[in-house]
Amino acid sequence: MNTEFYRMKRLPPYVIAEVNAMRHAARKAGEDIIDLGMGNPDQPPPQHVIDKLCEVAAKPDAHGYSQSKGIPGLRRAQAGYYARRFGVDLDPETEVVVTMGSKEGLASLATAITAPGDVVLAPNPSYPIHTFGFIIAGATIRSVPTTPDENYFLSLERAMAFTVPRPSILVVNYPSNPTAETVDLAFYERLVAWARENQVWVLSDLAYSELYFDGKPTPSIMQVKGAKDVAIEFTSMSKTYSMAGWRMGFAVGNRALIAAMTRVKSYLDYGAFTPIQAAACAALNGPQDVIEENRRLYHKRRDVMVEAFGRAGWEIPPPPASMFAWAPLPPALKDMGSLEFSKQLLTHAQVAVAPGVGYGEEGEGFVRIAMVENEQRLRQAARNIRRYLASLGINSSAA
Repeated sequence: MNTEFYRMKRLPPYVIAEVNAMRHAARKAGEDIIDLGMGNPDQPPPQHVIDKLCEVAAKPDAHGYSQSKGIPGLRRAQAGYYARRFGVDLDPETEVVVTMGSKEGLASLATAITAPGDVVLAPNPSYPIHTFGFIIAGATIRSVPTTPDENYFLSLERAMAFTVPRPSILVVNYPSNPTAETVDLAFYERLVAWARENQVWVLSDLAYSELYFDGKPTPSIMQVKGAKDVAIEFTSMSKTYSMAGWRMGFAVGNRALIAAMTRVKSYLDYGAFTPIQAAACAALNGPQDVIEENRRLYHKRRDVMVEAFGRAGWEIPPPPASMFAWAPLPPALKDMGSLEFSKQLLTHAQVAVAPGVGYGEEGEGFVRIAMVENEQRLRQAARNIRRYLASLGINSSAA
């Protein structure tokens, strides 16, 4: 019996899983691990959202199959969010579809629009689904930079000039996971013009739309005139409303892409549990103070982490957005590599982070730090790291 399955052979080992397995084993052994590895919010959703979930779940007729594309009220609520936040008008019937998190949405769209051999441009480093969703669908990936500078557009031009077949899809993700880099509206304007000229679909992942700091709101590609001709955008309720486990997200934009994705989803699922969709409506339509509260929470954690880790001997650039810091390895340990450094940090400092190489080869030399522990735990992590660095003869004066 052949067990060398085609798509499994195309998937490399999931590097981050190695650290996750070590973290699980350490906790099972009773160690107090400070987990800054996974972007898993530690705050609960707003109480009125939980109340709505319970209210609808108590109804006897709420437990049947739902709608794969999302209930009409939820699609209208998401259209309302785009109108309020970005000044963008969306047709809830043809330009909005509900997804089970943005990750599932990206994978479903990849299945819908990718043919074997298609070339997809994806950032490196990037969140794994941005590449592997298309690899699973049979595409070939050509990497482009994540940093949105002039070299980014030069890389796009080179890709179009020297790739056969010509790339047909570009994935962008700002604020970036893992690097936390951001862009302005001018970047999207230039990108839309490039995509229209080159006949390339743009898939924008805007999962961290509301976690921005220093008073600089993140833009949406949909704010650009003509963006709907070439682009689709994904958002998620996971971080905005601390609803990660609820698996609620959206795709909006180009009608052809939305229709293709909706059709594929109709074969794959019956949609999220109706009470969850109703509760998501309550989140989008109800009081929005939780968004600002979460933004302040992560902003304060960012400042505490940067200050405390810096005093411990590990300088970390403050991220301008998202719930992550993209941290270069301490210079003295650069040759260790991100995977081994992550393992050593877990073993000797009881701090879990995600190795940068798990997000692509260009992530080597970095780790991703998720700000998902409270300020006290972040300071404890810094003390543990300080002792670990001192044990190696690094920053012994700080220790």
